[in-house]
Amino acid sequence: MKAPAQPHARAPWIALVPMSCARPPPRSKRRAAGAETAVQPQMRRPVGASPIWGMPRAQAPVSVAVHARNRPAAGEWEKMARRADVDNSVGQGLAYTGAGGEHTVQAKKFELTTSRQFESWLAEHRINIAFTTYQVGRLFFVGLSPKGNLSVFNRTLERCMGLAYADGALWVASLCQILKFVDVAAERALEAGYDSLFVPQVSYYTGDIDAHDLAVGPDGRPIFANTLFSCLSTVSEDHSFRAVWTPPFIDRLAAEDRCHLNGVACEDGNPRYATAVAATNVADGWRDHRGDGGIVLDCQSSEIIARGGSMPHSPRLHNGKLYVLDSGSGYFGQLEPDDGHFEAIAFCPGFLRGLDFIGNFAVVGLSKPRGNKTFSGLPLDENLTKHAVDARCGLYVVDLTSGDIVHWIVLEGLVGELFDVAILPDRTNTAAIGFKSDEIRRVISIGD
Repeated sequence: MKAPAQPHARAPWIALVPMSCARPPPRSKRRAAGAETAVQPQMRRPVGASPIWGMPRAQAPVSVAVHARNRPAAGEWEKMARRADVDNSVGQGLAYTGAGGEHTVQAKKFELTTSRQFESWLAEHRINIAFTTYQVGRLFFVGLSPKGNLSVFNRTLERCMGLAYADGALWVASLCQILKFVDVAAERALEAGYDSLFVPQVSYYTGDIDAHDLAVGPDGRPIFANTLFSCLSTVSEDHSFRAVWTPPFIDRLAAEDRCHLNGVACEDGNPRYATAVAATNVADGWRDHRGDGGIVLDCQSSEIIARGGSMPHSPRLHNGKLYVLDSGSGYFGQLEPDDGHFEAIAFCPGFLRGLDFIGNFAVVGLSKPRGNKTFSGLPLDENLTKHAVDARCGLYVVDLTSGDIVHWIVLEGLVGELFDVAILPDRTNTAAIGFKSDEIRRVISIGD
């Protein structure tokens, strides 16, 4: 196979070794309920090292199957339409529980579709998946009803982004607050078969600092990527925030979003790695380096350990390994901190943000790129063309050993962008109290 032509000279990110590529079948291929039809094999995408990010060398076949979809009964459409834009009582969020196969939730042009047997996978691992979309300001929970059917619950949180789950509490970064939700299921009888109920219990007002990624420190306090001020921060009882780490190339704190610092990975509760779109020290300077200026930093040594990525996000440590999303190319992979080598595990057709793990599986968030300059001209455009697929919004479940996409959720219509995802263990059907109804006035817990 003829080697691909090299682009103009630039500092390479790292060698890229994609392991697998898979995607849900196109909507035009899906058939009536009960059908399951094999389609023509797709080509397994790049295998083998490449000197620059995203350049394939070899291909091998992989097959994809088409599965049917079950639609709600006629009466469910009106119910879901009424639930679309309001927060009602627990158990009345935007939710549909179908029976087997794929599921579709529709209300106000919102559609959620899952892979077949996704419910079985959730049941096997006994988890609930939380994810955020700042685009429409919603926190979603995806799990199972008592009958084992798919259950989707949501609450309104303005511009919600980073998520972190620790010690039974769920932390959420929103427009101008860092919120702590506590599960009160042990103290309250729950409705409609829910086994957990998250209630907002603590709020730190930060102002609109564009908080992105979120983690929990050893003292139980949140640590977050303070993107506007180009630093990692924690909360304060007396101030908007307290900076805990700043990249070495940032000379002072200023509300200028100089490098678009967006991700943090903690080790033993302490910041260990961070991601930024570029090593720039001027206001909005990162925008000129979206395609190949991405960096990963070691927060302990304050050194840049990898360069040349495209808008990297969501660094995470799992089982002693560092994983990163190269958002602007669509590749999820593992980064070697010692030499900056990136080994791609899977191509996911979308702008990637949000990453969490359960056992040997990663759950990756995908977004459709916005039609503006920030998301145009990225390597993702070429990679989508190579893989003959449109950008998708949803969640992909990736097998870390094979790189296969074993399950997926695709969102269409109302929601086109996600930011973060969190696995909630030992919970199957989760609800939460929001701020748009009077429920929050009545849910009261008393400490010892």
